[in-house]
Amino acid sequence: MSLDMARRVADAVLYEGYVLYPYRASAQKNRLRWQFGVLVPRPHGEESCSEPWANQTECLLEPGDDPVLQVDLRFIQVQARTVEEEVGAGAFRPVESLEVDGSVLVSWDEGVEHEVRASASILDALVDEVVVPFEVPSGVDAEPVSAGGRQVGRIVRRRQPLSGRLRLSAQPAGGPFGALKVRLRVENVTEWHDPAATRDEALLRSLAAVHSLLSLEDASFISCLEPPEWARGDVESCANLHTWPVLVGDEGAKDVMLSSPIILYDYPQIAPESPGELFDGTEIDEILSLRTMALTEEEKREARATDARAAQLIDRVDAMPPEMMDRLHGAIRYLRGTSGGTEASSPSAGTEASTGVPWWDPGRDESVSPESDMVWISGAAVCGGSRVRLRPGARRADAQDLFLEGRLAKVEAVFSDVEDETYLAVTLEDDPGADLQQAHGRFLYFRPDEVEPVGGDS
Repeated sequence: MSLDMARRVADAVLYEGYVLYPYRASAQKNRLRWQFGVLVPRPHGEESCSEPWANQTECLLEPGDDPVLQVDLRFIQVQARTVEEEVGAGAFRPVESLEVDGSVLVSWDEGVEHEVRASASILDALVDEVVVPFEVPSGVDAEPVSAGGRQVGRIVRRRQPLSGRLRLSAQPAGGPFGALKVRLRVENVTEWHDPAATRDEALLRSLAAVHSLLSLEDASFISCLEPPEWARGDVESCANLHTWPVLVGDEGAKDVMLSSPIILYDYPQIAPESPGELFDGTEIDEILSLRTMALTEEEKREARATDARAAQLIDRVDAMPPEMMDRLHGAIRYLRGTSGGTEASSPSAGTEASTGVPWWDPGRDESVSPESDMVWISGAAVCGGSRVRLRPGARRADAQDLFLEGRLAKVEAVFSDVEDETYLAVTLEDDPGADLQQAHGRFLYFRPDEVEPVGGDS
């Protein structure tokens, strides 16, 4: 079950950024593609390219008597799709696009899914590194294009050969608890290098959107984000290069990890309201769907010509019934119980109408006062007006927050969300726009364990 759930998340990783709104080949954002998880050929990566030729996953596990690890490596092979126009006597020439019977065919690079499975005894991997090579063959397919009973062109799809390998090893972790550290390296060892090659040429020999599903028998993984205290030092010693492992499956399950090139938390899930892949997991489905609906017919025509998956997306959004759009708007996963002790499954319209205050507003609860409420941090009371130093935690995995490491800030208010998590609303002391943020109620938010209280002169 955990592996099935992991695959649904992994599919979203596989096609993250594959083709972005507005889903047309002519759009600037679709000119530079394959942003995540690219492994170029080793000679090219070592000599002339800023992108890596290998990635590495390291994580801890607690073994049973006979632990076994299964690895499902998943990636995309970039396939060049070229539209060619017939110029007579069976000869063809490449073109960017070709209009046939009211439809447009566009030259474009497609993605072909591949999966490599390997399994090994962890105890064997403690003794000798397990190496699993794999090959992806080259290929050329030609699809004729006809109009009015005669061939007017063709679509040619070309794939370059790829060579790769998985390297799996294990070693005892430090400490007396018997944990093991497992290392998985994924390498692109395709023999190809051209110092003058463009990135697009190198991508044809690369593995793209590389990620791995690691599943265990007779063992359990230790979270890399929230390890137990006894394992924290060993987890911090793990070297994860160009990928990051998180637990997946049902909350609390520890038998499957997804090692992803995209930053995720433990137990990521696909929202059940999502109608299908929109190729941009960092965006909101409702916004992307509405934007897609707003495309002109000519723009949709070009999008359908760009890629078969883009065409399916456009058709799906065009046919989306109103009730499906309603499901995308304002989904609520959980609400804490009301003051009467009953569990609320949705906001109470009657109560809101009688008080004039929305259910989520702190003003609904007279016991809450964000400006004067306080929280104890390292033995110090912190409330509105307190000074703190920002120490963003790794669990947030937010690059923008990490840039604020060590900055001084003023606490404006103490809030609690609907799950009773406490947050501090702060403004930066050296931000010239702090007054505007205070006036408009636009703050930065941090958990209590992400700040340090400081004195007035610090």
